[in-house]
Amino acid sequence: MPDRGATVEFRDVTKRYADQIAVDTLSFTVPAGKICILVGPSGSGKTTSLKMVNRLIEPTAGAILIDGHDVTKEEPTQLRRRIGYVIQQVGLFPHQTIAENVATVPVLIGWTKQRIAARVTELLALVGLEPGRYASRYPAQLSGGERQRAGVARALAAEPPVMLMDEPFGAVDPIVRERLQSELLRIQRELGTTVLFVTHDIDEAIRLGDRVAVMRGGKLVQYAPPGELLAHPANDFVAQFVGSDRGLKRLALLTVGGAEIDPTVDRASLDQTGPGRAAVEHPARCAGADARERIPDRRRRRRRSLRRRADAREDREDDPERRVTEGEPLIRWDWVAGHLDEVGQRLVEHVELTAIAVALGFVIAFALALLIIRRPSLESPITFVTGTLYTIPSLALFVLLIPYTGLSVLTAEIGLVSYTLLILIRNIVRGIRGVPAEVLEAANGMGYTPRERLWRVEVPLALAVIIAGVR
Repeated sequence: MPDRGATVEFRDVTKRYADQIAVDTLSFTVPAGKICILVGPSGSGKTTSLKMVNRLIEPTAGAILIDGHDVTKEEPTQLRRRIGYVIQQVGLFPHQTIAENVATVPVLIGWTKQRIAARVTELLALVGLEPGRYASRYPAQLSGGERQRAGVARALAAEPPVMLMDEPFGAVDPIVRERLQSELLRIQRELGTTVLFVTHDIDEAIRLGDRVAVMRGGKLVQYAPPGELLAHPANDFVAQFVGSDRGLKRLALLTVGGAEIDPTVDRASLDQTGPGRAAVEHPARCAGADARERIPDRRRRRRRSLRRRADAREDREDDPERRVTEGEPLIRWDWVAGHLDEVGQRLVEHVELTAIAVALGFVIAFALALLIIRRPSLESPITFVTGTLYTIPSLALFVLLIPYTGLSVLTAEIGLVSYTLLILIRNIVRGIRGVPAEVLEAANGMGYTPRERLWRVEVPLALAVIIAGVR
């Protein structure tokens, strides 16, 4: 096996949130080229420990070393670009093809196009996705298992010495999960990458791990190879965790049969009496009575319908505007034909005026929307001011502006821009906030700067909502 992996060491690592300790003095070493599984109940600190390696979460105390280098001394963006990252929801960018997704980090670090294309082809083949068939597809066109394979390929694209995997197979069915586990073992043996893998599944931990770290309440309870963990659990918790977890999985395989109808119920004794029975006994008599009752009702409804139609005709005949429009066309095309130059000029002026107002409004709204996203406390005052402008009647707004700007194009532009701001701001903020959390996490984990994430991920995905506001 190639020795491309790096040693990862935790030295008394602690993560504290206010009065809560998520990870408490965690210390262990993952040998280069090995798979280390972090396993434990919910809230044990597994994912927090994993995310401190690439500094998506900053440790409060202690040190994490990759080949002897403290990750806290390295710039976070550069650190993340040399560490692979795979999450349960995959986080593929839906607006990019599979080839573009896999090439994410190589593009960020400046590889040549030829090298990127060769690496994408190599990795797609490695994870079992035929390049000619899958490279040009989008994530929505792939199955769950195929998306996970693409996510692993993306994490390996820049030849990282370490790969972090946060429950990557938790969202797929058991058959696909087993296949993905086998493929991960094959790929890891071939590449020699050091893997830190979080899971709740003790069977998955024993199958995949060279080392298994059992955690509870933020503390490391036992760190050992799978065989030693099963043969010599450190305490009752480890023994119960391993045993009870397997028992629960066996129970989960059982299915509940359909409920049987109670055989003790005597259906012959069910009550057959009541008001419904008389109707069954005399169907002809009841039907005739109902028919006689319905005939007068039909006549009354028909008379009411005829009266409404007559009233509507009288209203139309008495409407002077209707008589005018019926006698004359809505558009006098002869007048339009004689004033084509004037009509064309006014139309161009109108389009130019609107386009300028929308462009100016969009620039101002985009800046204000970003300010709201970066500082949510400003959302209320900004929306209050723009909402107030939006509710002012146009004539009142022009009356307020004319003393300062006169009866000019500037007055019209200010009015139009004022009316666009609220709608544009709302749509831009809604669109950017609507970007899936797993996509943002994946972008951060792969080393996007905030500016790169905004322009390459958030804005493209929010574009449909933004365009709706512009329209």
